[in-house]
Amino acid sequence: MKIVMAIIKPFKLEEVRDALTGIGVHGLTVTEVKGYGRQKGHTEIYRGAEYAVSFLPKLKIEVAVATDLTSSVIDAIAGAARTGQIGDGKIFVMPLEKAVRIRTGETDADAL
Repeated sequence: MKIVMAIIKPFKLEEVRDALTGIGVHGLTVTEVKGYGRQKGHTEIYRGAEYAVSFLPKLKIEVAVATDLTSSVIDAIAGAARTGQIGDGKIFVMPLEKAVRIRTGETDADAL
């Protein structure tokens, strides 16, 4: 089992969710986060004054999947979240040792 974590632009959430649902992934966790990458933020003009915005709003999506679905999930997220612009985000994959569904006590792949 793996945890796929993706940092994406907020307006791409629905497209990513639809892409994941299309390949059979029905559960995910979304967290509002702020950060920056190579672009180091950007500048905005508000009421004639220029302001540096260091941390940009992003969404972090976490999906627990069976190992054999990992590459499909990565492709679905990357395809749906891509705009071709700076700041599209990143995808990270981490091993998942154990999963337990609290309600039923199911473990590992059955809990996903």
